[in-house]
Amino acid sequence: MNVQTATILIVDDDIQIGNLLQESLEEEGYGVLRAYSGTEAMLLLSQTRPDLVLLDLMLPGLSGEELLAKLSGQAVGANGSSKASPVDVPVIVVSAKVDVEDKVGMLLGGACDYVTKPFAVGELLARIELRLREADRKTARGDMLAAGDITIWREQHKAFVQETEVSLTRTEYAILKLLVERPGQVLTKSVLLDEISMDTPDCTESSLKTHVSNLRKKLRDISGRNYIEAVWGIGFKLKSEV
Repeated sequence: MNVQTATILIVDDDIQIGNLLQESLEEEGYGVLRAYSGTEAMLLLSQTRPDLVLLDLMLPGLSGEELLAKLSGQAVGANGSSKASPVDVPVIVVSAKVDVEDKVGMLLGGACDYVTKPFAVGELLARIELRLREADRKTARGDMLAAGDITIWREQHKAFVQETEVSLTRTEYAILKLLVERPGQVLTKSVLLDEISMDTPDCTESSLKTHVSNLRKKLRDISGRNYIEAVWGIGFKLKSEV
């Protein structure tokens, strides 16, 4: 995500403050959505996903505290079950409430930051950029698999050894990804074939050994190390000490 092309939802019933925020954000290149109550925000969030929410607490209808609980999946029904699935969007509370207890409660309740009204626009913009970058890094980490000095970026379908990209076939990539997901675990040939069948239907039991051998050589050519161990008569595993 390019931080400056992010979309931000402003949830505030104060039209003047909302207009100030919208103008400031749009000057920075952000897209802006508006909601004037917690209920309206929930409806909007059911239809679209912004990159960040600026949330006032004193809202008509559904309060900011109640909305935050729903966004973080902490709203609980009478039987103790969750009443809402969490919406994975960072929330900055922007409120006139200044008590430390309020701030602590909101941060523990799922907010990533708390800004007190009246606020300096420049400071708020800096906090927004910081939280967006944190969310971007979190997303990137979720896309990454790592075992020792082997790193895989799933969305790009790329693999690296000691920060050097490895040129892999589709089948080799699927095998390595599965091994990296389960380092040190012996994967039988049947499990390997079954797990990668959706990505590589051309891989058969007779060709699997060749694919693994080619993969092992490509990894070794970069680092001089053998990462994949054959377990005789069973299958293969990624060495746990990688």
